[in-house]
Amino acid sequence: MGTLDGRVALITGAGRGIGREEALLFAAEGASVVVNDPGVAADGSGGDDGVAAAVVAEITARGGRAVASTDSVADWDGARRMVATAVEAFGDLHVVVNNAAIERNAPLVALALADFDDVLAVKLKGTFAVSHWAARHWRSRFEEGDRTDRAIVNTASGSGLLNPLPTQTSYAAGNAAVAAMTVVGALELRRYGVRVNCVSPSMVRTRLTTGVPGIQEPPSGGFDAQHPATTAPLAAYLAAADCPLTGQVLSIRGGSVAVNHGWSRGARAEKDGPWDVAGLAEALPGLPMDDPFDKLAEALGGAFGITDRDQVLRLVDQTLDRSLDEAHTRGHG
Repeated sequence: MGTLDGRVALITGAGRGIGREEALLFAAEGASVVVNDPGVAADGSGGDDGVAAAVVAEITARGGRAVASTDSVADWDGARRMVATAVEAFGDLHVVVNNAAIERNAPLVALALADFDDVLAVKLKGTFAVSHWAARHWRSRFEEGDRTDRAIVNTASGSGLLNPLPTQTSYAAGNAAVAAMTVVGALELRRYGVRVNCVSPSMVRTRLTTGVPGIQEPPSGGFDAQHPATTAPLAAYLAAADCPLTGQVLSIRGGSVAVNHGWSRGARAEKDGPWDVAGLAEALPGLPMDDPFDKLAEALGGAFGITDRDQVLRLVDQTLDRSLDEAHTRGHG
């Protein structure tokens, strides 16, 4: 049995690099996978429907279940269609992995507004759009009495959190924003049984890291610490129904997985070789992590007299109910 048996996962940017490796591992672990990728170049130009189709063919040839989606995450209706594709093909959706990204690097003084907007449209707006439509589906299922575990796994980067690089203003900004959005999502979506976490790969060999100092050619033998497959087990662990984590940003570099506390790296689990899902399930829950609800209680204590987690949960739910009522009044939500 796989750790993701019976789960349905939508993975964006799944045609190449990290996303492709996640799609292959999720399928091997028993998930049914929507492979989303419009097949664009690293800078977002062009498009090729065959990129997603090739990963689907690879999964089905190995006995897995997968369908292709070629919509762009930057398209609001396209993001909605991705969720609908999962439900239509497999009956439900349990996991979203927001991995899609493009990159257009330039010094700040030369960075064009259109390039800045396009990078954030995929990384930040795309993460929001897909998560929004998935959350709408999950809220509906929860209100119908479905208490199935759901999960969002966002993708950030060392560029933007721990080691931002010159010429990556837009890319770093988008990734840092995705990490922040992860914690807010965990606070909001708990009420629907949804966990939200973020993986932050560093020094992984992909199309987007070509030319980055320190990226090396694949070794002739042994553990390839920069292979994009190193990230997949962490994403699969966070997607598993029995994973207890939410509101966490976890950096991964080769065999090192570290807990992020804001902009700082905290405790880590180390291994000389690649992790698997079972190993991460044993190693990670014991690391010291910030509980997002406890952090919120600490932050609001002085102003609101909050003293414990239960009070925070009530405050969050009251705030969300009031905001949803206002949204309904405006014709949204």
